[in-house]
Amino acid sequence: MSGFSTARLKMVDGQVRTSDVTDRRVLDAMLTVPREAFVPAGRQALAYLDLDLDVSEGADKRFLIKPQLTGKLLQAAEIGEGDNVLVVGCATGYLAALTAKLARQVTATECDSALAAKAKDAVAALGLANVTCKAAACTEGDPSAAPYDVIILNGAAEVTPEALLGQLKEGGRLVGVSAESRPPRAMIVTHTHGEFGHRTLFDAAAPVLPGLARTAAFVF
Repeated sequence: MSGFSTARLKMVDGQVRTSDVTDRRVLDAMLTVPREAFVPAGRQALAYLDLDLDVSEGADKRFLIKPQLTGKLLQAAEIGEGDNVLVVGCATGYLAALTAKLARQVTATECDSALAAKAKDAVAALGLANVTCKAAACTEGDPSAAPYDVIILNGAAEVTPEALLGQLKEGGRLVGVSAESRPPRAMIVTHTHGEFGHRTLFDAAAPVLPGLARTAAFVF
């Protein structure tokens, strides 16, 4: 067993299972998708640590969110094998690759076009043919593949992502971290009968996605 394989097993056993992630399909995905394949070469030694991992190469910081939060959000999303899923702010594509193991079709958007290209290459190298990676603002989603059964945010939002909610199908759900108030919490938003219901899942913190930050109020 390689060093990365051992680290992956320790990540799942020590960080993910201990955070009450019991969904067998989620655990299997996290055991099989190599997180190091989505990390710049100089930072691969950090791939399995319990941290939001900076994978940015430009001015804007972009992250893979912590493994335990990744697992908990995937479990809360209850992704079915026939589902059409949107992953927002995918960075280098790790969350999109995990989701591809659970869903029928995955669209992944990333505002940094260079990272979107890296995500595309990384998922292709793993043979994940059911993922489409696109460069797009986190606020926009991808209407061309909507409506979605599930939308997952690879990070936090300080504002309500109205355009994303508009791409949920009836009975669909959006999961991510809401940082609109303190402390930030993982939330699930469900779309039923034209209404959106919000439910708090657990306390959680994650880097805020570009475009979903609160606009600073003007102060004299």
